[in-house]
Amino acid sequence: MRHGKKFNHLGRKTAHRKAMLANMACSLIEHKRINTTLAKAKAIRQFVEPLITKSKSDTTHNRRIVFSYLRQKEAVTELFREVATKVADRPGGYVRIIKLGNRLGDNADMAMVELVDYNELYNPNGKKKKKSTRRRGGKKSSTATPPVAVETKASEEEE
Repeated sequence: MRHGKKFNHLGRKTAHRKAMLANMACSLIEHKRINTTLAKAKAIRQFVEPLITKSKSDTTHNRRIVFSYLRQKEAVTELFREVATKVADRPGGYVRIIKLGNRLGDNADMAMVELVDYNELYNPNGKKKKKSTRRRGGKKSSTATPPVAVETKASEEEE
């Protein structure tokens, strides 16, 4: 029975799972987007989001903690320099999972994992879209067109 077992073991032993998640997290930090199975995508989100939160305060202690998980100096450097500055004002939710359909070979659910602030399609120029409110019946607000400047004969006579 798996009472109280909160994370997906992904059919691997502990050392293999930790190494795989570390490699996938480094690839995500380096490329900003990776394609994988849905189960691994959900596991990588749980793995990498606390590391991104740690990277927001650049201290030696936090760098050592993140390095103990990632095990690659280049990934740690990129995380603390580029990624941390982009997500500095975001309170959480740094990773987005988009389902892609099923893989042809074994029909596994595939997903794309990406860092939220690096996708310009969903977040152009960092501006958030204003949510529209729904109205139930009644008068709709009409948008008045701005008045067009009309030339008058008086202005022509003055010249």
